Amino acid sequence: MRPLKPAEIVAELDKYIVGQHRAKRAVAVALRNRWRRQQVPPELRNEIAPKNIILIGPTGVGKTEIARRLAMLTASPFYKVEASKFTEVGYVGRDVESMVRDLLEITVTLGKAREQEAVRDKARQMAEERMLDLLLPKAGPAPAARPGGEPGDSALEVVPAGAAEALSTREKLRGLLRQGKLDGRYVDVETPDRNLPMVEVFSNVGMEELGINFKDMLGGLFPKGVKRRRLKVPEAMDVLAQEEAQGLVDVDRIVKQAIERVEQAGIIFIDEIDKIVAKGASHGPDVSREGVQRDLLPVVEGCTVTTKYGPVKTDHILFIASGAFHTVKPSDLIPELQGRFPIRVELAALGRDEFVRILTEPKNALLIQYAALLRTEGVEVEFAEAAVAELARLAEEVNARTENIGARRLHTLMERLLEEVLFDAPDAAEKRLIVDPAYVQARLQGIIGNEDLSRYIL
Repeated sequence: MRPLKPAEIVAELDKYIVGQHRAKRAVAVALRNRWRRQQVPPELRNEIAPKNIILIGPTGVGKTEIARRLAMLTASPFYKVEASKFTEVGYVGRDVESMVRDLLEITVTLGKAREQEAVRDKARQMAEERMLDLLLPKAGPAPAARPGGEPGDSALEVVPAGAAEALSTREKLRGLLRQGKLDGRYVDVETPDRNLPMVEVFSNVGMEELGINFKDMLGGLFPKGVKRRRLKVPEAMDVLAQEEAQGLVDVDRIVKQAIERVEQAGIIFIDEIDKIVAKGASHGPDVSREGVQRDLLPVVEGCTVTTKYGPVKTDHILFIASGAFHTVKPSDLIPELQGRFPIRVELAALGRDEFVRILTEPKNALLIQYAALLRTEGVEVEFAEAAVAELARLAEEVNARTENIGARRLHTLMERLLEEVLFDAPDAAEKRLIVDPAYVQARLQGIIGNEDLSRYIL
């Protein structure tokens, strides 16, 4: 892809995320620095480490969306994980290095899918030849030797008179197949049976660390089976094309490229990092929390993680962490881990003006989504400007009185607002709805006015 300038990255993020300009600038610079690093002399390139980022702010302000859109924008290998899933080795939970293995697994899978798409036309042609082999009747047995003939007579090659005829029949079948006139016929397709016996291994250390790939090992122990399936011609063509595409793909090359992409362009987003910060004295579960930080440290710092595809270095993977930090502070992280996240950006809480923009401006704005959903039922919904302002005011009010969940509050209010319309839309006689401030008040004010009810429902 074309390397994007920081201003271009921010402009692209603005299409989906409202506000948070400082956070967008920080990730844009971090992303541009990756391209800059590739341009420096090789002897200095490996010395330049990525500047990892901590995004600080309440829930629903866009932390996760910034990281996700950033990865989509650059087609970088991306993986999101909650820090609370991890525990110190020895406790119940996943080990920290598993996030690197998961990132590589996703990248390899996407690489295979991309390569199979590239060879789709060739795979389709090969599948067509196999399908014609299935549709044509089998050739009859070879003609018997004449009684009393010489032994050498049988060695003579006999060219059947109908060879040209068979070729013509094959081409006619090919034409019928391409025209879809054989779609109603059934054929028997034989495909390799990849089902292996279920073997569960209980361990809090990944099997990749032992250099064991149980799938490959067991695949060699059991005989290769063949599954016979009776399918209609179009379904059989899809199965055969998929099988041929898998055979055309060079898996070793894809794995090598995936490891290189993960090492040089990978992004790991660690959400809820504040949940692994110990509060006060270390006792009970807090011991495990600090243990997670210490396990996380070498991965963020740069180490080699063993995977089933080979070793992966984490030195140049970009880590973006985020947390609300309501009850703890970033300075409560262990000092070594703090040093590995040198860039800290605080995201602003969202207010009424931001809610109005979120409802209307982004390419995937909520109002656009609901209008499109109802249009599938033939119902046209129109939101008055004053109604949007009233929705934003109510969202701000509920966030202030109950828990502040940011823009996610808008999803709750929109569902309550349009609940009856969404339910009755298939049978509605009136196919046009104008949402004005009076409609918003009638649907929501009773719930919002009752504090106990709003805490329960909204």
